[in-house]
Amino acid sequence: MGDRVALVTGASRGIGAAIAARLAASEIYVFGTATSSEGAARISEKLGSHGSGIELRIEDPDSVSIAFDQVTSERSVSILVNNAGITNDNLFLRMSDSDWADVINTNLVSLHRLCKPFLRGMMRERWGRIINVGSVVGRMGNPGQANYAAAKAGIEGFTRSLAQELGSRGITVNCVAPGFIDTDMTAELGEKATEQLVSRIPLGRVGTPNEVAETVAFLAGEGSSYITGQTIAVNGGMMSY
Repeated sequence: MGDRVALVTGASRGIGAAIAARLAASEIYVFGTATSSEGAARISEKLGSHGSGIELRIEDPDSVSIAFDQVTSERSVSILVNNAGITNDNLFLRMSDSDWADVINTNLVSLHRLCKPFLRGMMRERWGRIINVGSVVGRMGNPGQANYAAAKAGIEGFTRSLAQELGSRGITVNCVAPGFIDTDMTAELGEKATEQLVSRIPLGRVGTPNEVAETVAFLAGEGSSYITGQTIAVNGGMMSY
């Protein structure tokens, strides 16, 4: 797949960084995004000759337009991985309008901003892979995360609908839904909360970003050409789909 080019959002750390590295290892040229120029520079350093970092704030339409122009002036992107997202957790009765809107805008509305411009190139080539990173929370819910759960559930519905629209053009659209993964965000939960979560996982451990990245790499390749409109859970059996 040496001629393929991917854009991975939120690639400066955690799952996004693992996805970018894994795709680059498959000889895919990777544009990885970060919210700052410093983060973009770190991505460029990590990817070396196999990719580069760019600055992108997915909640900002102008930033998306600038990044799109920057990327497409160099190469045609045929693999889009929508990974970037935020959390603003609180019990719903205490959740501010801005906490609700920011999470929905960043995690869900941004898919419209990103997919639409990149689809034109994929449709011309009649080949493309769109992979959206959801969450087990989108199915099971979680106290204090009504905004996040709503956005992640919306990603699954968006994935299924877009897959039906684009199948005839050779473009697949799928969702990867991680469970409890060892990242900077989950590390903040504390030992007690972590133990409670692990007790609900049949495999008895947290997942790794690399395990999510392997699933994304499969969906980005030729071996997944007859899979579209699906949500693939990477959660250690925490929940069946």
